[in-house]
Amino acid sequence: MSDLARDPRRAPAVLMERYGPRVQVSESSGEVTADVQAADWIDLLGFARSTGYEFFDWLTAVDDPPDGFQVVAHVFDPVSRERLLLRTRVSRADPRLPSAVGVFRGADWHERETFEMFGVIFEGHPNLVPLLLPEGFEGHPLRKDFVLAARVAKAWPGAKEPGESEHGSPSRRKTLPPGVPADWGRDG
Repeated sequence: MSDLARDPRRAPAVLMERYGPRVQVSESSGEVTADVQAADWIDLLGFARSTGYEFFDWLTAVDDPPDGFQVVAHVFDPVSRERLLLRTRVSRADPRLPSAVGVFRGADWHERETFEMFGVIFEGHPNLVPLLLPEGFEGHPLRKDFVLAARVAKAWPGAKEPGESEHGSPSRRKTLPPGVPADWGRDG
């Protein structure tokens, strides 16, 4: 039995012992989070699995402009019932990371979704093809710089001030919804 499985409260110390200054470990609400460089990503996942975190829960990305993306995986130890959050960063200019499918087969679907929604390329993935969006869809809709055309095509559903008509208040200038460029969707 591993050190982590015997005493999950030792997870920060065990991770620090293995990775030294290459890992940032934090705890919040009883959950341990480990941040590593992309070069240590697969090793960290394999180490977590070998120390009892055998259940792969989920993987996704977080758009963190202007630098790039955080790729986040959540694993679970069914014996100790402890959770571990694993994170790394990839650049916006070249969002590449080795695939985790060789460590956790369950990462397959999650990496495909993250590739499609954020544009993170998982090198070595056995079938990195679109999963959810219609064929021919262009762009990555969960990136913060992705303009949602529906925000311009349909009136923004925000609450109206008392006395405002359907056409807006004459004393206010019309504003576009958040994330829509100022010149987008305007005639003339």
